[in-house]
Amino acid sequence: MIDLYYWTTPNGHKITIFLEEVGLPYNIIPVNIGAGEQFQPEFLKVSPNNRIPAIVDREPANGDAPISVFESGAILLYLAEKTGKLIPQDVAGRVEVLQWLFWQMAGLGPMAGQNHHFSSYAPEKIDYAINRYVNETGRLYAVLDKRLADREFVAGDYSIADIAAYPWIVPYERQSQKLEYFPNLKRWFETIQVRPATIRAYDKAEAFKNQTLDMEKSRELLFNQSANTVQR
Repeated sequence: MIDLYYWTTPNGHKITIFLEEVGLPYNIIPVNIGAGEQFQPEFLKVSPNNRIPAIVDREPANGDAPISVFESGAILLYLAEKTGKLIPQDVAGRVEVLQWLFWQMAGLGPMAGQNHHFSSYAPEKIDYAINRYVNETGRLYAVLDKRLADREFVAGDYSIADIAAYPWIVPYERQSQKLEYFPNLKRWFETIQVRPATIRAYDKAEAFKNQTLDMEKSRELLFNQSANTVQR
């Protein structure tokens, strides 16, 4: 059994998609980040960076004590290795998947996240910042579109590389992007969108969608953190 500390963000969706794909039993423990639940001491023991998602594997493959993992990319890699699914077993195939997993973690996620922040959350609309991150998001879409020109999925067969990237494309309109400009990406996106596991994963999110505070309170909790707010 996997305990999944979860909220309805792109990074949270990555893990539910994977777990639904492989059929691994899991228990969702909601962490309402808009209400500040990510700062509770119990959660920080699992995720010291106070971010979702995080997991506790109650039944590690080696039979040892439970293992906790934070950071969505690390979780995907851990679960893929645990199950032997959605990651190639050969060295070359594994490298292909890992480099695109890291591409998402270091590029698509952070840049799209800043796009969301300056376009939707920032109290002051700064044109330079908005344009910077909208354009960089578009560049990354183009990189993915080019990659998908001659293959169905990012690294050959469907893998954790696709699962990592897909949820960050879902809010493309909010990111001021048009999938029509990226035909290969659009085809890939629509293929993953109708996978039964993807549908089930997003259905799970519906139960939590209305459990947020107003924008001002959420902004205070999410974006006013500093070194002084880390519990030490």
